[in-house]
Amino acid sequence: MAERLDFKAMCARFDVTPRTLRHYEYIELLAPARVGRTRYYGPREIARMTLILRGRKFGFSLEEIRQWLALYDADPEGTTQKQAWIDLADRQLDELLERRRHLEAAIAELTSLRDGVRDELGNRS
Repeated sequence: MAERLDFKAMCARFDVTPRTLRHYEYIELLAPARVGRTRYYGPREIARMTLILRGRKFGFSLEEIRQWLALYDADPEGTTQKQAWIDLADRQLDELLERRRHLEAAIAELTSLRDGVRDELGNRS
């Protein structure tokens, strides 16, 4: 039998808050099955949640993730989705590399300033 998680188990499995999970449902990233008031997340929703969190880890916006997931629904073989993923990944890699350059410059400047102050204090001893 395919794995099926209730709301609480889904939150625990992915270490997300109930608010986060409800938000993903509200913006239609997830669509759990409902039995009465109980939500059940099957393999499709579990896979989507894995992709959502991976996308967030890489810095993608929820809208980018939503659009990318929608491509799979339109093309179950995934050709369009895979090409879109390559395009998104290329853009995100460029952005992350630019952020890294800025961080490296800030680290170098802060290190230099700290070392200068440290040297200044050492010369007074």
